[in-house]
Amino acid sequence: QVQLVESGGGLVQPGRSLRLSCAASGSRLSFYDVRWYRQAPGEQRELVAELTSRDTTNYADSVKGRFTISRDGKNTVYLQMNSLKPEDTAVYYCNAKVPLSTRTYEGQGTQVTVSS
Repeated sequence: QVQLVESGGGLVQPGRSLRLSCAASGSRLSFYDVRWYRQAPGEQRELVAELTSRDTTNYADSVKGRFTISRDGKNTVYLQMNSLKPEDTAVYYCNAKVPLSTRTYEGQGTQVTVSS
């Protein structure tokens, strides 16, 4: 079992950057397909970015070219968010999925607010 803790959220002006971190304990995060989801009030949950255990990446069209997902060593995954827009405002969740399984683990989320 893996425990996930997100950090790095906050209030930022449009056009600026933030880097979210997802720190894992209990297991090596490199074993999992790691995803960042976000959910804004009144909106559906959206898959933002994915980094698979095979090191392939996928991004939502809305963040391509602005966001980058990466892994540092074994136990931390980052989401670098550049050129932030007000519509990026949401709670961001880190999710780790066991490959070829429906088993997932998720953190408590971190709030990102983009506003002038």
